[in-house]
Amino acid sequence: MNKPAYKRILLKLSGEVLLGEKSFGIDTKVLQFMAEEIADLQTLDVQTGIVIGGGNIFRGMDASARGLDRVSADYMGMLATAMNGLALQNALEDRGIPTRVQSAIEMKEIAEPFIKRRAVRHLEKGRVVIFACGTGNPYLTTDTAASLRAMEIQADAILKATKVNGIYDKDPVKEKDAKIFTTISYTDVLTRNLKVMDSTAVSMCRDNNLPLIVFNFGKKGNIKGVVCGKPIGTIVEDGK
Repeated sequence: MNKPAYKRILLKLSGEVLLGEKSFGIDTKVLQFMAEEIADLQTLDVQTGIVIGGGNIFRGMDASARGLDRVSADYMGMLATAMNGLALQNALEDRGIPTRVQSAIEMKEIAEPFIKRRAVRHLEKGRVVIFACGTGNPYLTTDTAASLRAMEIQADAILKATKVNGIYDKDPVKEKDAKIFTTISYTDVLTRNLKVMDSTAVSMCRDNNLPLIVFNFGKKGNIKGVVCGKPIGTIVEDGK
């Protein structure tokens, strides 16, 4: 019988993953796969918080580079994360998984405001909690939001779902000889400038000794394997 190595996790999903074969928006096949994997995880009684990006709908930094005011662009990106959060909530609840969306920006008609104690209570009752709208502040990414929320709910680890198998010494898509790390320290991630999460997010994890596991979400059963402590992906933590 599988036994979880982590009781409470923060799962970081990129909005781009939801694109699937599309160039914009949400691929329902990917959404359903994502929901099935998260629902399967709930059979282990693992308390699950989720931060999802909005890059499949709107990327604030890209829009800013094209001339849109950065603050306005970032707020638009936050709204995109709320759209993704509602879509994922719907897919999870279709599978009988009680889910709450909590937003860093007040939108009471569609989501609860983020309140730490309420979020923890939801988790303790077996509900999945999706944290939308990042931190509610411009200039901060959803990676930073994931680190912050993980700290606030006292998660045992952050699980970052990606399209590749873990952290490599160089871009595995462009470089065929790229080598994967099984473990690496926060400091090495920062000094090597490895594009895992932004530097603020990685520094927060390091300063609070929070393990970060980077893995391929596209392989069925991977998330459950990671939670059960199987050697999947790359673990980032001190002393490694």
